[in-house]
This record gives sequence, structure tokens and C-alpha cells, in this order.
Amino acid sequence: MHKKVLFRADDLGYSEAVNYGIEKSVKDGLISSVGVMVNMPTTLHGVNLLKEESIAFGQHTNICAGKPLADPEKIPSLVQEDGYFKSSKVYRTAEEDFVVFEEALIEIEAQYHKFLELFGKKPDYFEGHAIASNQFFKALAYFADTHELTYSGLPKGISPNDLTSNDSFIMVNDTKVYMMMESMQAGYNPYHTLEKLLDNLHEDGVDMLIFHPGYLDDYILNHSSLLIPRTREVAMLTDHRIRQQLDDKHIDLISYKEL
Repeated sequence: MHKKVLFRADDLGYSEAVNYGIEKSVKDGLISSVGVMVNMPTTLHGVNLLKEESIAFGQHTNICAGKPLADPEKIPSLVQEDGYFKSSKVYRTAEEDFVVFEEALIEIEAQYHKFLELFGKKPDYFEGHAIASNQFFKALAYFADTHELTYSGLPKGISPNDLTSNDSFIMVNDTKVYMMMESMQAGYNPYHTLEKLLDNLHEDGVDMLIFHPGYLDDYILNHSSLLIPRTREVAMLTDHRIRQQLDDKHIDLISYKEL
């Protein structure tokens, strides 16, 4: 029996180098679902690299990098004095969740309209760039529900950094999706993570591995804490031995379009 695995890449638009790494991971590799950060200066660059590909494009809603698309005065809980988003470190170190639900909705809607403008259609899936804010994720789930979008959130009570095994699942379009992501873990090796996933595949759903492939440029070096793992993921995702291994194990690589 063929088991189903979904490889997802987040962060298209983060920087030109990240865009090139994701492009490589799609065109020469195993990625068929890509999350787009629609508010960044290099968003259009990334979209133009991949928009002709028959992959699933998601809205990777982002409220911690770059500038908002909504009027900063309408979303004071999300922005700094200079009009840029508060950084993920600010969210991590805050003693309480400072995100105002209604303000998060305003920015989520602005980014949704930008996605429609970029692609001329609804996102194939809808989720959020991980930060420490329950209000943000509540707003995402609410927006997805009211706009009939395929929401791909996090398992209840689990943060992205806890997804070190594929034991937890979410429901996406009535399908169980078992999630795993280890890119933020110390000593991360994408080959080992994939091995762990393949040793524990499920028959009652789809196993998803979340990646952040990319190359490095000055912008990403100065704005992200996730660096070398991005380049390692490009190497693993474009390694022809991995594709052969998946074929030998009778694993079907699917995208969000097939959920």
C-alpha cells in the first residue's frame, strides 16, 4: 500500500536568496507545496520564479518580518514605532500575548487580498509564520473559516518547536495530517529527520514534513535566526538518492491540492 507524504516549504519572499533556494527545491527537488510571505520586498521576485509551476501555493501569513500591508495605525499591537512588524524575538520574550485579535484580522485580510492580487485565485492552503501568539493563530483559524479556506494550523497545545516527531496531527479537509518540523532544533540534520519520519509513517492519513529551504544573503543573515539549516535542506531535497529511496518505499509525494 502506498503511503502519502507531503513536503512543504515555507518563506517564499523572505529574501532573494531564500527564493532561489526554494525555486531549486521545487524545480530540481521534492517540494510541491510552497508558503508565500506576501508582504516582503522580494515577494514578487519569488512568485515570478515559481508561478508557472503546477504546485500548491499557500498564504504563509507573516506578522514578524518586514512591514505590514495594513495601515500601521490600525494595528498598533503588531508594529514598532518605525512601522515595521515586531520581531519574532519580541513575541518569544513577551510575558503575555500582546496581539489584539481584531488587529491581527485586519493584517491577515490585507495579506489575503495581496495573495489574490498576486495569483488571481484563493490560496491552496492557509497558515501562519510561526510566532508565540495564540491570538494570532485564533485569528487565522477564524479568517480561514469565514472565507472557506483550507486551514493548516498547529496541533492543539503544541508549538512549532515541539514538532520533533510526527505523532501529532491536524485535520485538513477531513484528512489527518501528521506534522513534523525539526529545522529549529540544535544539531539539525534534515536527512536524520526524514529518516525518523519514514520510520513512523501512518496509514490513516498523510505525514507532512515542513522545511525552510533557501540560500543565504545579507538580508537573511541579518533578519533570521534560521540560517545554515536552510542550505542543508536545499541539498537534501535535491538529492536524487532521496527520491529513489521514496520510490523504493512506494511513497507518494503529494501536495495540499490532493488533500
